[in-house]
Amino acid sequence: MNPTLLLALVLVVLVTLAGVLAALLLKERARSREALARTRSEAAELRARVDALAAHAAAQDRARREPEEFVITHLGEPEPEDYVGPTATRIDGKLFADLVLRESLVKAAALTHGVRRALAPETRNRIRFEMKREVKRAKRSRKDEFRQVRDEMRARARAAR
Repeated sequence: MNPTLLLALVLVVLVTLAGVLAALLLKERARSREALARTRSEAAELRARVDALAAHAAAQDRARREPEEFVITHLGEPEPEDYVGPTATRIDGKLFADLVLRESLVKAAALTHGVRRALAPETRNRIRFEMKREVKRAKRSRKDEFRQVRDEMRARARAAR
């Protein structure tokens, strides 16, 4: 093969490789620019959200500092026009008896549970322990008070001599 032809062929291959490489670099650069633009827009969006949250938090903080008034009743105020007061309805005797029995049953069950729990051995032992401790504390307190009074009386007697 002719060396000039070989040189021309190598040159064409090198130019083609350089062109492909340049095209790839340009494509990568374009992709990087798009990613940078997306990142900047997301950052701006996040900044806006943070600013909105900060403004909301500041408004809540101001609202917490200002005392709120709560109205429980509207006593003495005229009733609204669309207000319908409580209506008295007659309850059937069976329904009334059922309601009373249910309420009584619930109260009795609660009382039974409380008594059973109060009379449990653990509770009685805990009460006994606390009572003993309180009695000991009271004895110590009385002894300390007696000693203090005795010492004061002796001091007064010495001072009177």
